[in-house]
Amino acid sequence: MDFKKHLENAWNSMLKNLVPLLLMTLVMSVLSVVTFGILAPVMLAGYYQSILLMLRSGRTPSINDLFSEMRLFLPLLVFSIVIFFATMIGFMLLVVPGIVVVCLLAFGCLYMLPLMTDKQMGLVDAVKKSWAMATQGNMADHIVVVILYLGLMAIGSSVFIGILFTQPFATIFVLSVFEERMAGGPGAAATPPPPPPMAGGDA
Repeated sequence: MDFKKHLENAWNSMLKNLVPLLLMTLVMSVLSVVTFGILAPVMLAGYYQSILLMLRSGRTPSINDLFSEMRLFLPLLVFSIVIFFATMIGFMLLVVPGIVVVCLLAFGCLYMLPLMTDKQMGLVDAVKKSWAMATQGNMADHIVVVILYLGLMAIGSSVFIGILFTQPFATIFVLSVFEERMAGGPGAAATPPPPPPMAGGDA
């Protein structure tokens, strides 16, 4: 996988749409805090789909896009609650299990949201497909993608207003990789060859 290409694509795409991306990220962050995280998952789904459309057709992201996937409110809220409690329990058990939960979530569910919004998959099917995309093909490439994504998000969270810049950049990077994977590019899983013909041919 050409990571340099995806990083450059993310950087150039962010610069072209910097103001709308910053505004959308700011509104999402503020509303997530104000609603105690209740709207965060479904707004993130709209955020992902908005940026995916930006990458594909050059469509300008809009704040209204944050609410474009409200149909996913309940399943994403339930999923987030389950993950929250699993993570908290893990951190209470000597911290390490909590870190494992976070790493597994990032590894296996990285493509879950675009699969739900763009491919109209249900929650369970999207998780299964995302896990399959993570474990098939060149797994080392996927691990690097996860590390870069988590690293960018960590940097943004540690610097004042940094998340306004690292969130869109990291999201564009992941979606650029997602598009390549779905198109069967270098990072996609290899398609198994068809079975050999039956001996003897047709009767």
